[in-house]
Amino acid sequence: MDVEATTAIRQAEVLAAKRMIERSMERFGLYPARLMGDSAYGSADMLGWLLHEHGIEPHVTVFDKSARNDDTFSRDDFTYDHERDIYLCPGGRVLTTTGTLVNDGTTVLYRASRRDCGACPLKPHCCPKEPARKIPRSVYEGARDMAREIAKSWQGRTSRRLRKKIEMLFAHLKRILKLDRLRLRGPNGARDEFLLAATAQNLRKLAKLIPIPDLKPA
Repeated sequence: MDVEATTAIRQAEVLAAKRMIERSMERFGLYPARLMGDSAYGSADMLGWLLHEHGIEPHVTVFDKSARNDDTFSRDDFTYDHERDIYLCPGGRVLTTTGTLVNDGTTVLYRASRRDCGACPLKPHCCPKEPARKIPRSVYEGARDMAREIAKSWQGRTSRRLRKKIEMLFAHLKRILKLDRLRLRGPNGARDEFLLAATAQNLRKLAKLIPIPDLKPA
């Protein structure tokens, strides 16, 4: 329905996706029920934009760098209690928050007390270099959690299979229609060239769907 050329930068691709979705809504009255994509579209703000602003299910791999490789507990080892708005550590201690937003208003910090962490036998595996453990939580964590749950469901598995079909179309454009490089310069030239190639691809598919008429002898 739409295409927009971007530089090979993740943020540019995300902004282009937002603009294309909004243009489809404004021009054609189309309101997507879900968005399929890789982790490039799985940032917290993108997932929040999809779910909270437009009600689009995020069938997207969550972009998450919370895992640790230093043998200490990661954020996934802590349990979040939605009702009490607290985290529980592996040792059963509570991490609370004052509600103050940090990182340009996108993150809330949950902290354990120094008394709990100082006497905890798990401290060497949790916060060996800090007096107490703290956990950052995105204000869009609800959307991230929903994306994770979708990824585990049969709907998420179906979306991943469908995404492979879309990727095959790009491979067809490159290998069969020889769109391995662009000849026209600039974003506008790239957009026009891609639209022409996609139109040719759709015409090829349409020709296969039209039955060949039976030829009758004159």
